[in-house]
Amino acid sequence: MEPLSGNPFNAALESRGLAVLDGGLATALETLGHSLADELWSARLLRDDPDAIEGVHRQYLEAGADCVTTASYQASYEGFAAVGIDRAEATTMLLRSTALAEQAVEAYDSGDRPRPLVAASVGPYAAFLADGSEYTGCYEAGRSKIDAFHRERWDVLARTEPDLMACETIPNGVEARVLLRILADDDRFWAWLSFCCGDGGHLWDGTPIEHVAAACDETPRVAAVGVNCTAPHLVPELVSRIRTSTDLPIIVYPNSGEQYDATTRSWLGTDEPWMTAIDTSIQAGVTIVGGCCRIGPDRIAELRARVDRGDWSAG
Repeated sequence: MEPLSGNPFNAALESRGLAVLDGGLATALETLGHSLADELWSARLLRDDPDAIEGVHRQYLEAGADCVTTASYQASYEGFAAVGIDRAEATTMLLRSTALAEQAVEAYDSGDRPRPLVAASVGPYAAFLADGSEYTGCYEAGRSKIDAFHRERWDVLARTEPDLMACETIPNGVEARVLLRILADDDRFWAWLSFCCGDGGHLWDGTPIEHVAAACDETPRVAAVGVNCTAPHLVPELVSRIRTSTDLPIIVYPNSGEQYDATTRSWLGTDEPWMTAIDTSIQAGVTIVGGCCRIGPDRIAELRARVDRGDWSAG
């Protein structure tokens, strides 16, 4: 296990004991009236309205986030090519994703809190497929294809010098190991890995969460391991299982509990008690918390206020 020394989250954890992430980028953009029901999702606005993305980063910073995640989740050469965007423009947009977050951080006065971090989002291969595969983990691609997909984008994002990489919403065990190998090969960065799970013990493809947590524990410069874009009621059991395999910081940022319909590209169902999952997670020793899909700046502001008060009794 890599020691905590050097971890980009150290300053926030030493200052407050807990680090607060942002919420759903697309959620905030949709609230502002942007339609994102296409293959590129929020990444389309890297070309069409970059100011809107920077504005959402500012919203989350004002809400109290210690870390903002770039708009590169759905951004990939393959995804851009599928809608007619050439490699040169795709590279420009990947570079822009970090620049927008950095600009928002530079303009923000964090007061007595440490400077907020910028995490370059490395979304799963499933995000490029744009077919809801984040919620099945079923890939036709083999290890070499997944490696090439991630390594090319990683190398471009690395040029932007983010504070760390956010390997997030990973639903597939093979993909997790591919990303860990890329991290191990690149000694410049730390990264967190967070997994997308369909039950209280497994990634969507059936890989036990303990197995990927153990692999993270064995890889240098893993800043945190955990789950995101997962229903809140599943989070406490997943946290318990992760802790059996690692002493690394645990990161959780569940979605609202609604279910994504890839056919209609819409969210169905009703909210679950997201804050209760956060509460339970913190009591279980989780130190990095935030929100994913359908969790906007207002709920992150509520989370920030509760963290600052140390208020984790009401749920």
